Amino acid sequence: MHSSRLRFAALLFLPLVTCSRGGIIKNGLPLKMDQALLTFHNKLTEPVRVFYTSDYCYKCLKQQLVTVKPNNNNASAVISTKFALTLQVEPQTRNSALCRWSRTYKEGGHYSVWMQTPAASADPICSVSVDKSPNNVYLPLLVAALLLAVIVLLSVVVPYIYRRRCTSKCIKVICCQDPLRSVDNNQHKHEAAEAAHDGGEAKPSRLLSLDAFRGLALTVMVFVNYGGGGYWFFQHAPWNGLTVADLVMPWFVFIIGTSVVLAFSSMQRRGVGRLQLLRKITWRTVVLLIIGFCFLNYSPRDGPPSAVLMDVPARITGLEFMFHFLSLLQTFWGQNQNPERTSAPQWRSAAQDVLLFWPQWLIIILLETLWLCVTFLLPVPGCPAGYLGAGGIGDDGLYPNCTGGAAGHIDRWMFGDNMYRYPTWKEMYLTALPFDPEGILGTINSIVMGFLGMQAGKIIIFYKGQNIHILCRYLVWAVILGISAAILSKCTRDGGFIPVNKNLWSLSYVTAMGCFSFLLLGAMFFIIDVNGWWRGQPFLYPGMNSIFVYVGHSLLGFYFPFSWEIGFQQSHWELLLQNLWGTGLWVLIAFLLFKKKFFLKI
Repeated sequence: MHSSRLRFAALLFLPLVTCSRGGIIKNGLPLKMDQALLTFHNKLTEPVRVFYTSDYCYKCLKQQLVTVKPNNNNASAVISTKFALTLQVEPQTRNSALCRWSRTYKEGGHYSVWMQTPAASADPICSVSVDKSPNNVYLPLLVAALLLAVIVLLSVVVPYIYRRRCTSKCIKVICCQDPLRSVDNNQHKHEAAEAAHDGGEAKPSRLLSLDAFRGLALTVMVFVNYGGGGYWFFQHAPWNGLTVADLVMPWFVFIIGTSVVLAFSSMQRRGVGRLQLLRKITWRTVVLLIIGFCFLNYSPRDGPPSAVLMDVPARITGLEFMFHFLSLLQTFWGQNQNPERTSAPQWRSAAQDVLLFWPQWLIIILLETLWLCVTFLLPVPGCPAGYLGAGGIGDDGLYPNCTGGAAGHIDRWMFGDNMYRYPTWKEMYLTALPFDPEGILGTINSIVMGFLGMQAGKIIIFYKGQNIHILCRYLVWAVILGISAAILSKCTRDGGFIPVNKNLWSLSYVTAMGCFSFLLLGAMFFIIDVNGWWRGQPFLYPGMNSIFVYVGHSLLGFYFPFSWEIGFQQSHWELLLQNLWGTGLWVLIAFLLFKKKFFLKI
């Protein structure tokens, strides 16, 4: 992770940023984005301590915020406004709560908490007042959404008017005298294209919905990597739960699986031998490993490569191994792509896209069984069996050194401390152990996610030309996976059998993301490839040049003109503008490369 992303993560989850006495902010610095000022006024005759817990932190131990002296003294603290906080006031001399409340504070707001004993009561009370009205944190996002909506509307309406301007005979006579633009000439071209298609000379059409899906995932990835405007829902979830950033990687994995089936089936139909396929797989895997290793471990903004690589533990992503594994499955057990369906029983014919690939399913089931057994049965020293928590101060502080349970234990056993040290939950859960969210057990479930994408590709091949069948089967798979995710998670964030957790690539996370992927790909297939209502722009362009955009934004994304030093840090306005600007530039670059017919492939 780049150093800039680490700073965003620290700002995101650090509840207490600075503390000062007398109600004055430390060093006189103004509040930054997602910060509010709390001033505690103690009118009691004894000193009090103020504790806090983040409501997003699951069963976390309370942490001390400030100590306030008695007799009209006060103390101030700057807090994060990302999540709701539960505050508790206790006397310094005894462990009992005087008052306790939960509230979501707003960006830029100044709040006063008065601790006093009313004349008519013997019990102290705490009251909260607003000294300075907060900012509207979502206003920049709303303005940006409206501007993007206008741009999208113009990009759709203008080409539509341009295409339709010659449909009227009257308009044709007035403004379309050029024979090259005549309706008759266009009709002849259409008939010639149909004749060429009937003669078998036309090339097979490209699945634009898959490119658009890939481009959407990549565009969102670039945006969240740049910071997502600083909004918490464009960052990864601290532990359990889902944010927009948590959707991107499973979408990519799903698309990889679909692309593997479509590409390998095409090569197999052309007579490409198994040995040649293995050479292609090996070469592509090696190149992906090099790209992943270089850009996952280093950014030019981190400083000189020699200094960085000596201090930061080396990481590799599991995507390369996932691609290699899925490619081997398709190479050795993916030969039967167009079977005869007439002689088989109706139930067997309806399930042939599954039954004919039973060796692949058997391997995937064995892999998932391995994940379940290791996750829930492997003994982890000092931890309960099947522990899936973040450790640290979570779970009432009972398991501080059990971060990730079996997944973290296996990675630390194999790699020691030479692991990723800055996970997204570190600041919230105050964990000390290193943990890699792309570890060994997570790679197993990423293979399962990719295999669901392979199933989507098989459906396209088996039911080619039968669009209703394709859409119905996508819907069936989405329903099955969605119900599975709901049962595993009990429709809760933290209380399910297996919570939805991107850091662990939990089974419920895979099924939930599989559900979303089938729905999104099916919707794009219906809109783009079936009805032609949309051509997939602008996501089509980065989707067809994904490697170039990914490498480019990793290498150059933190230099001008893609980004600059933020000057206005009191709200999200400038950061959101910068992140949208940088993302838009990469979409524009992909569009220009598309026009030049330049596509980076490996």
